[in-house]
Amino acid sequence: MTDTTEAFRLVVVSAGVSDPSSTRMLADRLTSRVVAAAKERGRETTVTVVDLRELLPELPTALSSQLLGPRFQRAVDALSEADGVIAAAPVYKAGASGLFTSFFQVLDNDLLIGRPVALAATAGTARHALVVDEEMRSLFAYLRALPVPTSLFASTEDWADDALNGRLDRAAHELVLLMESGFARAVRNESWKRYQHTFGSDAGRELGIDTDTDLMRLAAGGSLVDSEDPFDPRTA
Repeated sequence: MTDTTEAFRLVVVSAGVSDPSSTRMLADRLTSRVVAAAKERGRETTVTVVDLRELLPELPTALSSQLLGPRFQRAVDALSEADGVIAAAPVYKAGASGLFTSFFQVLDNDLLIGRPVALAATAGTARHALVVDEEMRSLFAYLRALPVPTSLFASTEDWADDALNGRLDRAAHELVLLMESGFARAVRNESWKRYQHTFGSDAGRELGIDTDTDLMRLAAGGSLVDSEDPFDPRTA
């Protein structure tokens, strides 16, 4: 279980690019519901917003070389310490925006292991409603995060529908319960070595990699040939 005296750390990732942005509006509505739901259970919440449009100048370098600029690094640092995440994207041409998917593709595969995530998307038509479950959920499954059961989607006609408020409340409650469970922290403390990691992953903190393996020796420019082997040309 998490420390009941410690505030939840919630990171909100919004890929909306317009101003005002319906994607940011949906993320903000969910954020306020999460903060309220946590408070009902006696917990405070600190909120960090990652507005992906502010990272656009640094994105090409991050994609091509994995070198992160200062804004990008701050976003990664926030996510690495998050108890829960809200990830919201606009939908273009039947898919989450390229800005949204590119950001999460840059992150290393260990960063969000076990982290509770509430997924949300907006679009101009209800025809895109399945993007959250068919595309975004699979992306976070690959990252080994823990998406909440309730997906959020808002098209133009949904904003005046009370059903959207019901889904927002449900998703917020699910996210708070998962944060409260301390699942992500337990995975890190008790099950971390059961996952396959790469050296320097998890925002550079994964250093416990066995370098005395055939693959690692090859990567370092070594050889698989045993030096005591009579057929080893080095001992001939």
